[in-house]
Amino acid sequence: MAGIDPLVSTAWLADRLGDPDLRVVDGTLPLVGQPGRGRDFYDAGHVPGAVFFDINAIADPDTDLPHMLPSPAAFAKAAGALGLGREHTTVCYDAHGLYSAARVWWSLRAMGYRNVFVLDGGLKKWRAEGRPVETAETRPEPVAVSLAFEPDLVADIADIEQAIGDRRAQIVDARSAGRFTGATPEPRASLRSGHMPGALNLPFTDLINDDGTLKTADELRAAFAHVDLTRPIITTCGSGVTAAVLALALARLGRDDVAVYDGSWTEWGGRPDTEVVTGA
Repeated sequence: MAGIDPLVSTAWLADRLGDPDLRVVDGTLPLVGQPGRGRDFYDAGHVPGAVFFDINAIADPDTDLPHMLPSPAAFAKAAGALGLGREHTTVCYDAHGLYSAARVWWSLRAMGYRNVFVLDGGLKKWRAEGRPVETAETRPEPVAVSLAFEPDLVADIADIEQAIGDRRAQIVDARSAGRFTGATPEPRASLRSGHMPGALNLPFTDLINDDGTLKTADELRAAFAHVDLTRPIITTCGSGVTAAVLALALARLGRDDVAVYDGSWTEWGGRPDTEVVTGA
């Protein structure tokens, strides 16, 4: 996948709808503080033939942290039930433009899927262009999915502690500047405000155009100017969703080896034994 743009256009997808080797996945998650469920957005209208990937359900049931990756076996079972074979070309999108689709893209890649892309602009752009949607649930033919896992794409709290200690890997935080500095309280109750020692801030919203598309490679390179793209990178956010947007943007720049901290600030900021820094 190195050197291959991880996004496809709405025109590209429209030209290929119905292709037997194509799978379309709606991974919508409500924005933080937004009512409802991702499934509500899917039921209201989705790309024809799309299946719904429930980020909150295809998750580790043995933790209180939100939507943590499940075991490879549990993921393979869930993906197989959605008809997502490893041999297929899979395109992920969400209803907001570019938000939780990147989490599904990263999750599939972390579980060994190779040919996975994100729809640039998502359903927001698709609808704006007057392209077709449907409300009937897609019921795919289940497939058998072999187990696979790419551990280098997943960071845990020990990886963050190591990055803080030896500064070999850079930690890049996708939350807003206010949340990063601690000036704005966290939307999740009981979490401390601030950031990890040595972390860099790049709000994911800085990478997205008004129409929901990802910015160009040149614009992204400028946004990441304070990050050394030759060194290891771990991305983080509130709960591991928008951290994947940073990973997606870095993949557009040729860095498809970036790890996402799955627990993110919900884990780090929710523990009493982790160091939290405030200010810029």
